[in-house]
Amino acid sequence: MFTGIIEATGTVRGVTRDDAGLEIAVSNPWPDVVEGESIAVDGACLTVESASGSDLKFHIISTSLERTKFGTYRVYDRVNLERAVRAGDRLGGHMVQGHVDGIGTVRSVRDHADARLVDLEVPAEVALVSMPLGSVTVDGVSLTVNAISQPGTIQISLIPFTLQHTTLSELKAGDQVHLEADVIGKYVRHLLRGTVNGER
Repeated sequence: MFTGIIEATGTVRGVTRDDAGLEIAVSNPWPDVVEGESIAVDGACLTVESASGSDLKFHIISTSLERTKFGTYRVYDRVNLERAVRAGDRLGGHMVQGHVDGIGTVRSVRDHADARLVDLEVPAEVALVSMPLGSVTVDGVSLTVNAISQPGTIQISLIPFTLQHTTLSELKAGDQVHLEADVIGKYVRHLLRGTVNGER
């Protein structure tokens, strides 16, 4: 479980493909990470396979590659990082599972007063549970849906602190992002769709 409050950004140091999937190495900002720990990399929960003083290595299986943009990562790309929340920690963002529901595409970026407005085209499974002032996770960052610009498009508003401390400051039209819809909204929608375990 995560909160969508980014603790650090890292840099991709290596990308290796094989028949079993993809291995990526990311610069390690923490001295106490251990093997087996869960870390959200751009919002996707990954398991640390090895942790050296300088690098964290993750293996991404083929099914995860189908649901994410990890297959497009290159050396020197920047990523958002968050360690799993501990019992008793402040929940500064919202409940984030680290499960990518789909990939969104940036349609427009514009500055407005002291914020930056970003319109995102989102897949149906995200659009159906998105509402103004609801929660959404974009590349691991907990954000509020500012508006529904048009069907299938949500707008987010990025404050200066978010722009300074995450990779979202680099977004431009055409970029892709990991999306996780609000977990409560997903469960409610699932329950309202009909049967669960054979019961209405």
